[in-house]
Amino acid sequence: MPEVSSHPPRSERIARYILVIAVLFLIVSLLGSFIKVPYAVESPGPVTDTLGELDDGTQLVRVEGAKTYPTDGHLYFTTVRILGGPDRHISVWEWVSGHVDPNSRVVPEDSVFGEDRSAEEVEQLNSALMEGSQHTSIAVALRSLDEKVGQEDVVARIAKGKPADGALQVEDVVLTVDGERPDGLEELVDTIGDREVGDEVTLVVRRDGSRKSVTLETADIGGGNAGIGVVLEPRYDYPFEVRIDAGHVGGPSAGMMFALAVRDRLTPGAMTKGESVAGTGTISDSGKVGPIGGIAQKMVGAHEGGADWFLAPEKNCSDVVGHVPDDLEVVAVETYDDAVTAVESIASGDGADLPSCEDAA
Repeated sequence: MPEVSSHPPRSERIARYILVIAVLFLIVSLLGSFIKVPYAVESPGPVTDTLGELDDGTQLVRVEGAKTYPTDGHLYFTTVRILGGPDRHISVWEWVSGHVDPNSRVVPEDSVFGEDRSAEEVEQLNSALMEGSQHTSIAVALRSLDEKVGQEDVVARIAKGKPADGALQVEDVVLTVDGERPDGLEELVDTIGDREVGDEVTLVVRRDGSRKSVTLETADIGGGNAGIGVVLEPRYDYPFEVRIDAGHVGGPSAGMMFALAVRDRLTPGAMTKGESVAGTGTISDSGKVGPIGGIAQKMVGAHEGGADWFLAPEKNCSDVVGHVPDDLEVVAVETYDDAVTAVESIASGDGADLPSCEDAA
């Protein structure tokens, strides 16, 4: 009798192996899609020309009550697309994809959105930061043109359980600290914090038209830093009306570029002389340019959006070096005046002499 094998034919065994592998792959794929991780993926976002127009034809920066001038070229502010969030955690596959994409960055969710914040709270915070950034950028630009801008520094938020809780009120106008009148918001904040935890600080505030003196003992507001647990913000009185409409973009990182656009609208001739300049950076009341997140992604977005030059906060230079796209020239700036000088130098053809991030690093 012929031998009878107890094993299935080789073709059938291969088919079974393929089926098992396919089922395992399907299971892994499903698990990778449904398992969520507390990370976010940052990728390059679009650029917006601060000298441009909105969809309805109105200018992004509008001035009423003062003479304005036509301009040319581009002053782009840059953005970052963020995948993930408090109400929409990314999947394992999105986490993997973010690591594979050389232009993306995977970061802990809390580093982008903060701890225990809902998506609605994040949106509200970003809107507030954008609005504050716009107000400050207008003030900085107008003052650089010798326009008089009135200012009051007010209590915007009070932290629960901190010294100011119950002693100060939102909308209190801070007049003096320890008998001295600070010159601007930054000096005010520094004066309050320039002491040891447990030291006293005396504020005179204006509330409902009356002056009130409040003495508080400072507490640790994080990292051993002394403070009273308030967020202060400037309220400006402009000599004429300036409006900025950035659409649905949030956050403070476009402040420097807004300030440049306001200046360009109010001065004769095109500030860029037709050049395409992008940039990013917060702007402080004193004109300091502050660091931002996602600068590598913003440089890629600027390059893809057509910019030839990029203004980067000097404090971001360590994140810039080694990540600059080909054919994009990056200039390091520390102040608003640096940014103005950079744009004017680029326009006159002297951009090669401007400080780079390699120089700063």
